[in-house]
Amino acid sequence: MAAVDLGASSGRVMAGTAGPSQLTVEEVRRFPNSGVRAGPALYWDILGLYRETLAGIREAGRLDGVGIDSWAVDYGLLDDRGALLGNPVHYRDSRTEGVPSRVASKVAARELYDVTGLQQLPFNTLYQLVSEGARLEAASTLLLIPDLLNYWLTGSIGAERTNASTTQLYDVRARTWAASLASRVGIPPRLLPPLRDPGTVVGTAAELSGLPVVAVGSHDTASAVVAVPAAPGTNFAYISSGTWSLAGLELPAPELSDAALAANFTNEGGVDGTIRFLRNVMGLWVLSETLRTWSCPEDLPALLTAAAASPALAAVVDIDDPAFLPPGDMPSRLSAACRTTGQRLPSGRAAVVRCIVDSLALAHRRAIRAAARVSGRPVDVIHLVGGGARNELLCQSTADACGVPVLAGPVEAAALGNVLVQARALGEDLPDLAAMRALVRETQEIRRYEPSGTADWAAAEARLHR
Repeated sequence: MAAVDLGASSGRVMAGTAGPSQLTVEEVRRFPNSGVRAGPALYWDILGLYRETLAGIREAGRLDGVGIDSWAVDYGLLDDRGALLGNPVHYRDSRTEGVPSRVASKVAARELYDVTGLQQLPFNTLYQLVSEGARLEAASTLLLIPDLLNYWLTGSIGAERTNASTTQLYDVRARTWAASLASRVGIPPRLLPPLRDPGTVVGTAAELSGLPVVAVGSHDTASAVVAVPAAPGTNFAYISSGTWSLAGLELPAPELSDAALAANFTNEGGVDGTIRFLRNVMGLWVLSETLRTWSCPEDLPALLTAAAASPALAAVVDIDDPAFLPPGDMPSRLSAACRTTGQRLPSGRAAVVRCIVDSLALAHRRAIRAAARVSGRPVDVIHLVGGGARNELLCQSTADACGVPVLAGPVEAAALGNVLVQARALGEDLPDLAAMRALVRETQEIRRYEPSGTADWAAAEARLHR
Protein backbone atom coordinates (compact mmCIF):
# COMPACT_ATOMS: atom_id res chain seq x y z
CA MET A 1 0.00 0.00 0.00
CA ALA A 2 1.02 3.62 -0.47
CA ALA A 3 0.60 5.75 2.63
CA VAL A 4 0.58 9.43 1.69
CA ASP A 5 1.43 11.40 4.84
CA LEU A 6 1.25 15.16 4.41
CA GLY A 7 2.64 17.28 7.22
CA ALA A 8 2.74 21.02 7.67
CA SER A 9 6.42 21.21 6.71
CA SER A 10 6.93 18.21 4.42
CA GLY A 11 5.07 15.40 2.70
CA ARG A 12 6.05 11.80 2.14
CA VAL A 13 4.82 8.85 0.18
CA MET A 14 5.59 5.62 2.04
CA ALA A 15 5.40 2.10 0.63
CA GLY A 16 3.91 -0.10 3.33
CA THR A 17 3.28 -3.82 3.78
CA ALA A 18 1.08 -5.48 6.41
CA GLY A 19 0.50 -9.15 7.11
CA PRO A 20 0.97 -11.79 9.82
CA SER A 21 4.00 -10.71 11.89
CA GLN A 22 4.85 -8.16 9.22
CA LEU A 23 4.46 -4.39 9.24
CA THR A 24 6.89 -2.18 7.35
CA VAL A 25 7.00 1.25 5.78
CA GLU A 26 9.70 2.63 3.53
CA GLU A 27 9.97 6.18 2.26
CA VAL A 28 9.58 6.39 -1.49
CA ARG A 29 9.39 10.13 -2.01
CA ARG A 30 9.74 13.16 0.25
CA PHE A 31 8.95 16.73 -0.73
CA PRO A 32 8.81 20.10 1.02
CA ASN A 33 5.52 21.63 2.04
CA SER A 34 5.35 25.16 3.33
CA GLY A 35 3.18 28.22 3.03
CA VAL A 36 3.35 30.40 -0.04
CA ARG A 37 2.94 34.12 0.58
CA ALA A 38 0.98 35.80 -2.24
CA GLY A 39 -0.07 39.37 -1.56
CA PRO A 40 -1.45 39.64 1.97
CA ALA A 41 -2.38 35.94 2.30
CA LEU A 42 -0.52 32.74 3.16
CA TYR A 43 -1.59 29.76 1.02
CA TRP A 44 -0.82 26.07 0.57
CA ASP A 45 0.56 24.94 -2.81
CA ILE A 46 -2.16 22.31 -3.18
CA LEU A 47 -1.46 21.59 -6.84
CA GLY A 48 2.21 21.00 -6.04
CA LEU A 49 1.17 18.60 -3.26
CA TYR A 50 -1.09 16.70 -5.65
CA ARG A 51 1.65 16.50 -8.28
CA GLU A 52 4.14 15.14 -5.76
CA THR A 53 1.57 12.72 -4.36
CA LEU A 54 0.91 11.25 -7.80
CA ALA A 55 4.62 10.99 -8.54
CA GLY A 56 5.29 9.22 -5.24
CA ILE A 57 2.45 6.73 -5.70
CA ARG A 58 3.78 5.86 -9.16
CA GLU A 59 7.28 5.39 -7.77
CA ALA A 60 6.00 2.97 -5.11
CA GLY A 61 5.59 0.14 -7.63
CA ARG A 62 2.83 -2.47 -7.54
CA LEU A 63 0.18 -1.54 -5.00
CA ASP A 64 -3.08 -2.88 -3.59
CA GLY A 65 -4.28 0.47 -2.26
CA VAL A 66 -3.52 4.05 -1.31
CA GLY A 67 -4.57 6.20 1.66
CA ILE A 68 -3.95 9.88 2.40
CA ASP A 69 -3.62 11.58 5.78
CA SER A 70 -2.67 15.19 6.51
CA TRP A 71 -2.86 18.02 8.99
CA ALA A 72 -6.32 19.17 10.05
CA VAL A 73 -8.63 22.21 9.68
CA ASP A 74 -7.58 23.51 6.23
CA TYR A 75 -9.78 22.99 3.18
CA GLY A 76 -10.57 23.74 -0.43
CA LEU A 77 -13.88 25.08 -1.70
CA LEU A 78 -15.45 23.67 -4.88
CA ASP A 79 -17.98 25.37 -7.11
CA ASP A 80 -21.06 23.61 -8.48
CA ARG A 81 -18.98 22.18 -11.35
CA GLY A 82 -16.50 20.63 -8.93
CA ALA A 83 -13.74 23.15 -9.71
CA LEU A 84 -11.48 24.45 -6.94
CA LEU A 85 -12.15 28.08 -5.95
CA GLY A 86 -8.57 29.17 -5.29
CA ASN A 87 -5.70 27.73 -3.28
CA PRO A 88 -6.47 26.63 0.30
CA VAL A 89 -5.39 29.24 2.83
CA HIS A 90 -2.77 28.25 5.42
CA TYR A 91 -4.00 27.98 9.01
CA ARG A 92 -1.16 30.30 10.11
CA ASP A 93 -2.61 33.11 8.00
CA SER A 94 -3.92 36.07 10.01
CA ARG A 95 -7.38 36.22 8.43
CA THR A 96 -9.18 34.83 11.50
CA GLU A 97 -8.04 37.62 13.82
CA GLY A 98 -11.11 38.83 15.70
CA VAL A 99 -13.35 36.10 14.25
CA PRO A 100 -13.66 33.96 17.43
CA SER A 101 -15.15 36.91 19.32
CA ARG A 102 -17.66 37.50 16.50
CA VAL A 103 -18.71 33.86 16.63
CA ALA A 104 -18.98 34.03 20.42
CA SER A 105 -21.57 36.80 20.06
CA LYS A 106 -23.81 34.31 18.21
CA VAL A 107 -22.97 31.03 19.96
CA ALA A 108 -21.70 30.93 23.55
CA ALA A 109 -18.48 29.04 24.18
CA ARG A 110 -20.26 26.56 26.45
CA GLU A 111 -22.82 25.70 23.76
CA LEU A 112 -20.18 25.48 21.05
CA TYR A 113 -18.17 23.07 23.19
CA ASP A 114 -21.22 21.04 24.16
CA VAL A 115 -21.95 20.34 20.49
CA THR A 116 -18.46 20.03 18.97
CA GLY A 117 -16.18 19.26 21.93
CA LEU A 118 -13.44 21.24 20.21
CA GLN A 119 -10.54 23.13 21.71
CA GLN A 120 -10.74 26.87 21.06
CA LEU A 121 -8.04 27.59 18.50
CA PRO A 122 -8.13 30.68 16.28
CA PHE A 123 -7.55 28.68 13.10
CA ASN A 124 -10.38 26.16 13.53
CA THR A 125 -12.23 25.54 10.26
CA LEU A 126 -15.37 27.24 11.56
CA TYR A 127 -13.47 30.50 12.10
CA GLN A 128 -11.72 30.23 8.73
CA LEU A 129 -15.05 29.77 6.97
CA VAL A 130 -16.62 32.74 8.75
CA SER A 131 -13.66 34.84 7.61
CA GLU A 132 -14.43 33.92 3.96
CA GLY A 133 -17.45 36.25 3.96
CA ALA A 134 -19.26 36.57 0.63
CA ARG A 135 -16.90 34.09 -1.10
CA LEU A 136 -18.95 31.29 0.46
CA GLU A 137 -21.85 32.18 -1.85
CA ALA A 138 -19.85 30.93 -4.83
CA ALA A 139 -19.00 27.62 -3.14
CA SER A 140 -20.92 24.38 -3.36
CA THR A 141 -18.76 21.97 -1.32
CA LEU A 142 -16.06 22.07 1.33
CA LEU A 143 -13.36 19.37 1.25
CA LEU A 144 -10.59 19.05 3.82
CA ILE A 145 -7.14 18.45 2.35
CA PRO A 146 -7.13 14.61 2.25
CA ASP A 147 -10.73 14.56 1.01
CA LEU A 148 -9.83 17.05 -1.73
CA LEU A 149 -6.97 14.87 -2.97
CA ASN A 150 -9.18 11.77 -2.76
CA TYR A 151 -11.77 13.62 -4.86
CA TRP A 152 -9.21 14.45 -7.52
CA LEU A 153 -8.11 10.80 -7.57
CA THR A 154 -11.56 9.21 -7.67
CA GLY A 155 -14.22 11.85 -8.40
CA SER A 156 -15.99 10.86 -5.16
CA ILE A 157 -17.00 13.64 -2.74
CA GLY A 158 -17.07 12.96 0.99
CA ALA A 159 -15.59 13.82 4.38
CA GLU A 160 -13.76 11.27 6.53
CA ARG A 161 -14.90 11.52 10.14
CA THR A 162 -11.63 11.85 12.07
CA ASN A 163 -10.72 14.97 10.13
CA ALA A 164 -14.30 16.27 9.98
CA SER A 165 -14.29 16.19 13.77
CA THR A 166 -11.55 18.86 13.83
CA THR A 167 -13.64 21.49 12.02
CA GLN A 168 -15.80 22.72 14.93
CA LEU A 169 -18.74 21.95 12.65
CA TYR A 170 -19.17 18.30 13.70
CA ASP A 171 -21.51 17.09 16.43
CA VAL A 172 -19.16 14.88 18.43
CA ARG A 173 -21.94 12.95 20.17
CA ALA A 174 -24.34 12.47 17.25
CA ARG A 175 -21.40 11.89 14.83
CA THR A 176 -23.08 14.07 12.20
CA TRP A 177 -22.51 17.55 10.85
CA ALA A 178 -23.80 20.28 13.17
CA ALA A 179 -25.88 21.87 10.39
CA SER A 180 -27.91 24.11 12.70
CA LEU A 181 -24.75 25.49 14.29
CA ALA A 182 -23.26 26.17 10.85
CA SER A 183 -26.34 28.14 9.82
CA ARG A 184 -26.27 30.27 12.96
CA VAL A 185 -22.73 31.49 12.25
CA GLY A 186 -23.41 32.11 8.54
CA ILE A 187 -21.95 28.93 7.04
CA PRO A 188 -24.29 27.33 4.46
CA PRO A 189 -24.89 23.67 5.46
CA ARG A 190 -24.83 22.74 1.75
CA LEU A 191 -21.03 23.00 1.96
CA LEU A 192 -20.79 20.00 4.27
CA PRO A 193 -20.31 16.77 2.26
CA PRO A 194 -21.46 13.23 3.16
CA LEU A 195 -19.48 11.67 6.00
CA ARG A 196 -17.35 8.51 5.72
CA ASP A 197 -15.89 6.18 8.31
CA PRO A 198 -12.16 5.43 8.24
CA GLY A 199 -11.66 2.21 6.32
CA THR A 200 -14.17 3.09 3.60
CA VAL A 201 -13.02 2.37 0.06
CA VAL A 202 -13.66 5.75 -1.57
CA GLY A 203 -13.31 4.56 -5.15
CA THR A 204 -10.64 3.81 -7.70
CA ALA A 205 -8.09 6.14 -9.27
CA ALA A 206 -8.38 5.95 -13.06
CA GLU A 207 -5.16 7.95 -13.38
CA LEU A 208 -3.41 5.19 -11.38
CA SER A 209 -4.70 2.15 -13.29
CA GLY A 210 -7.78 1.71 -11.13
CA LEU A 211 -5.92 1.61 -7.80
CA PRO A 212 -8.34 1.44 -4.82
CA VAL A 213 -8.33 4.58 -2.67
CA VAL A 214 -9.12 4.07 1.02
CA ALA A 215 -10.28 6.75 3.46
CA VAL A 216 -7.92 6.09 6.37
CA GLY A 217 -7.83 8.05 9.62
CA SER A 218 -7.22 11.07 7.43
CA HIS A 219 -6.23 13.40 10.25
CA ASP A 220 -2.58 12.43 10.66
CA THR A 221 -2.95 12.29 14.45
CA ALA A 222 -5.82 9.81 14.11
CA SER A 223 -3.56 7.58 12.02
CA ALA A 224 -0.69 8.04 14.47
CA VAL A 225 -2.85 7.02 17.44
CA VAL A 226 -3.79 3.77 15.65
CA ALA A 227 -0.07 2.90 15.75
CA VAL A 228 0.41 3.72 19.46
CA PRO A 229 1.80 0.37 20.73
CA ALA A 230 -0.22 0.35 23.95
CA ALA A 231 -0.62 -3.01 25.66
CA PRO A 232 -4.14 -4.07 26.72
CA GLY A 233 -5.12 -2.90 30.19
CA THR A 234 -2.50 -0.15 30.49
CA ASN A 235 -3.39 3.36 31.62
CA PHE A 236 -1.63 5.13 28.79
CA ALA A 237 -1.41 8.64 27.45
CA TYR A 238 0.03 9.49 24.05
CA ILE A 239 1.96 12.36 22.54
CA SER A 240 2.07 12.55 18.76
CA SER A 241 5.16 14.70 18.39
CA GLY A 242 5.99 16.70 15.29
CA THR A 243 5.38 20.29 14.21
CA TRP A 244 2.64 20.11 16.85
CA SER A 245 2.50 17.92 19.93
CA LEU A 246 -0.92 16.34 20.31
CA ALA A 247 -1.01 15.17 23.91
CA GLY A 248 -3.85 13.33 25.58
CA LEU A 249 -5.83 10.15 26.13
CA GLU A 250 -7.97 7.74 24.13
CA LEU A 251 -11.52 7.68 25.50
CA PRO A 252 -14.63 5.66 24.59
CA ALA A 253 -16.86 8.77 24.62
CA PRO A 254 -16.38 12.56 24.57
CA GLU A 255 -15.55 14.41 27.79
CA LEU A 256 -17.59 17.63 27.65
CA SER A 257 -17.48 18.77 31.27
CA ASP A 258 -16.93 22.34 32.42
CA ALA A 259 -13.49 21.22 33.58
CA ALA A 260 -12.64 19.98 30.08
CA LEU A 261 -13.80 23.28 28.58
CA ALA A 262 -11.82 25.31 31.11
CA ALA A 263 -8.71 23.20 30.43
CA ASN A 264 -9.18 23.80 26.67
CA PHE A 265 -9.20 20.13 25.71
CA THR A 266 -10.48 18.88 22.40
CA ASN A 267 -12.58 15.80 21.63
CA GLU A 268 -11.68 14.58 18.16
CA GLY A 269 -12.86 11.42 16.46
CA GLY A 270 -10.56 8.41 16.31
CA VAL A 271 -10.60 5.18 14.36
CA ASP A 272 -13.26 2.66 15.43
CA GLY A 273 -15.41 5.27 17.16
CA THR A 274 -12.85 6.27 19.79
CA ILE A 275 -12.30 9.81 21.03
CA ARG A 276 -8.94 11.56 21.01
CA PHE A 277 -9.16 13.69 24.14
CA LEU A 278 -6.15 15.95 23.76
CA ARG A 279 -4.64 19.38 23.80
CA ASN A 280 -2.64 20.94 20.98
CA VAL A 281 0.81 21.92 22.22
CA MET A 282 2.97 24.14 20.01
CA GLY A 283 5.47 21.31 19.41
CA LEU A 284 8.76 21.21 17.52
CA TRP A 285 7.65 24.12 15.33
CA VAL A 286 9.45 26.52 17.67
CA LEU A 287 12.69 24.57 17.32
CA SER A 288 12.47 24.30 13.54
CA GLU A 289 11.72 28.03 13.18
CA THR A 290 14.64 28.82 15.49
CA LEU A 291 16.99 26.78 13.29
CA ARG A 292 15.59 28.51 10.21
CA THR A 293 16.13 31.93 11.77
CA TRP A 294 19.74 31.01 12.52
CA SER A 295 20.24 29.51 9.03
CA CYS A 296 21.81 26.91 11.25
CA PRO A 297 24.96 25.31 9.79
CA GLU A 298 25.16 22.66 12.55
CA ASP A 299 23.10 19.53 12.16
CA LEU A 300 20.30 19.03 14.65
CA PRO A 301 21.69 15.85 16.30
CA ALA A 302 24.89 17.67 17.21
CA LEU A 303 22.94 20.61 18.64
CA LEU A 304 20.75 18.29 20.70
CA THR A 305 23.81 16.47 22.06
CA ALA A 306 25.27 19.81 23.12
CA ALA A 307 21.90 20.88 24.54
CA ALA A 308 21.74 17.71 26.66
CA ALA A 309 25.01 18.77 28.28
CA SER A 310 23.57 22.21 29.14
CA PRO A 311 21.96 22.79 32.55
CA ALA A 312 18.34 21.67 32.69
CA LEU A 313 15.62 24.29 33.29
CA ALA A 314 18.01 27.26 33.19
CA ALA A 315 15.16 29.13 31.52
CA VAL A 316 11.69 28.08 30.39
CA VAL A 317 8.88 29.74 28.48
CA ASP A 318 5.20 29.03 27.86
CA ILE A 319 5.64 27.30 24.51
CA ASP A 320 1.88 27.67 23.88
CA ASP A 321 2.00 31.47 23.96
CA PRO A 322 0.32 32.75 20.75
CA ALA A 323 3.50 34.76 20.08
CA PHE A 324 5.12 31.52 18.91
CA LEU A 325 2.38 30.61 16.42
CA PRO A 326 3.35 32.68 13.33
CA PRO A 327 6.55 32.14 11.36
CA GLY A 328 9.36 34.51 12.31
CA ASP A 329 12.31 35.26 14.56
CA MET A 330 11.84 32.71 17.36
CA PRO A 331 15.06 33.54 19.27
CA SER A 332 13.88 37.12 19.74
CA ARG A 333 10.47 35.92 20.90
CA LEU A 334 12.10 33.48 23.34
CA SER A 335 14.16 36.33 24.79
CA ALA A 336 11.08 38.51 25.16
CA ALA A 337 9.16 35.70 26.88
CA CYS A 338 12.02 35.13 29.31
CA ARG A 339 12.18 38.83 30.17
CA THR A 340 8.45 38.87 30.89
CA THR A 341 8.94 36.25 33.64
CA GLY A 342 12.15 37.74 35.03
CA GLN A 343 14.48 35.25 33.37
CA ARG A 344 17.34 35.62 30.93
CA LEU A 345 17.52 33.50 27.80
CA PRO A 346 20.72 31.45 28.08
CA SER A 347 23.50 32.41 25.68
CA GLY A 348 24.70 30.02 23.02
CA ARG A 349 22.71 27.98 20.57
CA ALA A 350 22.86 24.75 22.55
CA ALA A 351 21.46 26.48 25.64
CA VAL A 352 18.64 28.03 23.59
CA VAL A 353 17.78 24.59 22.20
CA ARG A 354 17.75 23.25 25.77
CA CYS A 355 15.32 26.03 26.73
CA ILE A 356 12.99 25.06 23.87
CA VAL A 357 13.07 21.34 24.63
CA ASP A 358 12.59 21.86 28.39
CA SER A 359 9.70 24.24 27.70
CA LEU A 360 8.07 21.70 25.40
CA ALA A 361 8.47 18.95 28.01
CA LEU A 362 6.90 21.27 30.57
CA ALA A 363 3.93 21.80 28.23
CA HIS A 364 3.65 18.02 27.86
CA ARG A 365 3.53 17.78 31.66
CA ARG A 366 0.71 20.32 31.86
CA ALA A 367 -1.32 18.64 29.13
CA ILE A 368 -0.97 15.05 30.37
CA ARG A 369 -1.65 15.94 34.00
CA ALA A 370 -4.67 18.01 33.03
CA ALA A 371 -6.03 15.20 30.84
CA ALA A 372 -5.72 12.73 33.73
CA ARG A 373 -7.30 15.14 36.21
CA VAL A 374 -10.24 16.14 34.01
CA SER A 375 -11.03 12.62 32.80
CA GLY A 376 -10.44 10.93 36.15
CA ARG A 377 -8.15 8.41 34.44
CA PRO A 378 -4.65 7.81 35.84
CA VAL A 379 -1.63 7.76 33.53
CA ASP A 380 1.04 5.14 34.18
CA VAL A 381 2.95 5.40 30.90
CA ILE A 382 3.24 7.85 28.00
CA HIS A 383 3.66 6.68 24.41
CA LEU A 384 5.53 9.31 22.41
CA VAL A 385 5.23 8.64 18.67
CA GLY A 386 6.13 10.53 15.52
CA GLY A 387 9.25 12.44 14.59
CA GLY A 388 9.88 13.60 18.16
CA ALA A 389 10.55 9.98 19.16
CA ARG A 390 14.00 10.41 17.53
CA ASN A 391 14.78 13.29 19.90
CA GLU A 392 16.33 11.56 22.92
CA LEU A 393 16.56 14.80 24.90
CA LEU A 394 12.85 15.51 24.38
CA CYS A 395 11.87 11.94 25.35
CA GLN A 396 13.98 11.98 28.52
CA SER A 397 12.87 15.49 29.46
CA THR A 398 9.21 14.48 28.98
CA ALA A 399 9.69 11.44 31.25
CA ASP A 400 11.38 13.66 33.85
CA ALA A 401 8.72 16.37 33.63
CA CYS A 402 5.75 13.99 33.77
CA GLY A 403 7.22 11.59 36.32
CA VAL A 404 6.22 8.44 34.40
CA PRO A 405 8.04 6.28 31.84
CA VAL A 406 8.01 7.36 28.22
CA LEU A 407 7.94 4.68 25.51
CA ALA A 408 9.26 6.31 22.35
CA GLY A 409 8.29 5.03 18.94
CA PRO A 410 7.35 4.21 16.34
CA VAL A 411 8.71 7.26 14.53
CA GLU A 412 6.55 6.62 11.46
CA ALA A 413 3.35 6.22 13.48
CA ALA A 414 1.08 8.14 11.09
CA ALA A 415 2.22 6.14 8.06
CA LEU A 416 1.93 2.86 9.97
CA GLY A 417 -1.60 3.70 11.16
CA ASN A 418 -2.50 4.67 7.61
CA VAL A 419 -1.22 1.29 6.34
CA LEU A 420 -3.00 -0.67 9.07
CA VAL A 421 -6.41 0.85 8.31
CA GLN A 422 -5.88 0.27 4.58
CA ALA A 423 -4.84 -3.33 5.18
CA ARG A 424 -8.00 -4.07 7.16
CA ALA A 425 -10.17 -2.43 4.50
CA LEU A 426 -8.49 -4.57 1.85
CA GLY A 427 -9.06 -7.84 3.71
CA GLU A 428 -6.24 -8.31 6.23
CA ASP A 429 -7.25 -9.93 9.54
CA LEU A 430 -6.94 -6.88 11.82
CA PRO A 431 -10.38 -6.75 13.45
CA ASP A 432 -9.79 -4.00 15.99
CA LEU A 433 -7.30 -1.52 17.44
CA ALA A 434 -5.98 -4.14 19.85
CA ALA A 435 -4.95 -6.37 16.94
CA MET A 436 -3.37 -3.45 15.09
CA ARG A 437 -1.40 -2.37 18.15
CA ALA A 438 -0.26 -5.92 18.86
CA LEU A 439 1.25 -5.99 15.37
CA VAL A 440 2.98 -2.66 16.03
CA ARG A 441 4.48 -3.98 19.29
CA GLU A 442 5.65 -7.13 17.54
CA THR A 443 7.34 -5.41 14.62
CA GLN A 444 8.49 -1.91 15.63
CA GLU A 445 11.38 -0.61 17.73
CA ILE A 446 10.28 1.03 20.98
CA ARG A 447 12.69 2.73 23.42
CA ARG A 448 11.93 3.23 27.12
CA TYR A 449 12.90 6.34 29.12
CA GLU A 450 12.55 6.27 32.91
CA PRO A 451 12.09 9.52 34.87
CA SER A 452 15.38 10.53 36.50
CA GLY A 453 14.01 12.80 39.26
CA THR A 454 17.02 15.11 38.95
CA ALA A 455 15.27 18.45 38.31
CA ASP A 456 12.48 20.41 39.98
CA TRP A 457 9.87 20.72 37.24
CA ALA A 458 7.23 22.10 39.59
CA ALA A 459 9.50 25.02 40.44
CA ALA A 460 10.15 25.61 36.73
CA GLU A 461 6.40 25.70 36.12
CA ALA A 462 6.01 28.27 38.92
CA ARG A 463 8.44 30.59 37.14
CA LEU A 464 5.96 30.97 34.29
CA HIS A 465 3.34 32.46 36.63
CA ARG A 466 5.38 35.20 38.23
